[in-house]
Amino acid sequence: MKKMNALFCVLICTLLFVNSTLAQKSKAPLTEAAIRSAVNEAYEKFKSAPGGENASYIPYLAGVDPKLYGIAVCTADGKVYEVGDTKYEFGIESISKVFVLALAMEDRGAQAIQDSIGVNATGMPFNSVLAIELEPARAVNPLVNAGAMATNSFVKAPNSAAKWTKIDDIFAKFAGRRLPVIDKLYASETATNQHNRAIAWLLYSYGRFYDNVDESVDLYTKACSYGSNARDLAVMAGTLANNGVNPITKQHVIKAEYCPKILATMITEGLYDSTGDWVYHTGVPGKSGVGGGIIAVVPGKLAIAVFAPPLDKAGNSVKGQLAAKYIVDKLGLNLLDGR
Repeated sequence: MKKMNALFCVLICTLLFVNSTLAQKSKAPLTEAAIRSAVNEAYEKFKSAPGGENASYIPYLAGVDPKLYGIAVCTADGKVYEVGDTKYEFGIESISKVFVLALAMEDRGAQAIQDSIGVNATGMPFNSVLAIELEPARAVNPLVNAGAMATNSFVKAPNSAAKWTKIDDIFAKFAGRRLPVIDKLYASETATNQHNRAIAWLLYSYGRFYDNVDESVDLYTKACSYGSNARDLAVMAGTLANNGVNPITKQHVIKAEYCPKILATMITEGLYDSTGDWVYHTGVPGKSGVGGGIIAVVPGKLAIAVFAPPLDKAGNSVKGQLAAKYIVDKLGLNLLDGR
């Protein structure tokens, strides 16, 4: 009987090992050729994809050429693959929220972000007032407008100028270069940000804002007006994939322990009220911006960045979602798929 049990155990272990080996072999190897092929295929496949419109509530964004389209991938070991309009500098917009969150987390710690800002999904549009009113603790996610402005106010600095220097420095570390502010975009956003100012004052009235309201909203608006290209975003997102180390410059930008926390907020709120659809189809953290950019992060492996201005109704790049989903699927990068 003991021999029978031993043989049975050996048989089960062998079957488990074979099954595991087959599962690992079922995914295409993540080679340079495979990545380059996936990027090029995604570009060609969705180059003429219809649907979506440029953001019209910010005049500058409405005037961007809707045919612009570029894809960049940055691996955790520093290889970059590009195709299309990857050098065109567009408004980073809400993708900036991810990196201001990283700065605030470095300043205050992960627990303070959860306690003072909140990390749960709102399930509502990115500029929702109702989301604030319905939450008894007035907690909001750092990746919606309300939470992002509160996060900006949470960054430690003696004054507005010092805070901007900190923001500018960490963005430069993430990107590996000093990003420019697009002055026309900054002016356009400043002239149309009355709703954001109202949201910030509402948070302030509930004790959920932590610095001068007008100055914090201005800095938030300025950070959203950074000019970035698809390659920049791939490297910035690749830094999160590489445990806080810029894969190109090798500079330590943030503590490794904060990367999973930041990626968690992207999984819950990265594409606003359509985040569930995104995660359902990709299984990876993502973040969009109404300037037409979108990033996707696969921890330990790579990051994808796509730029294409036409947006869906939730404010996410139509082509960006299609291309990123295709690359994730083609390379077997879905973190929730154990096959």
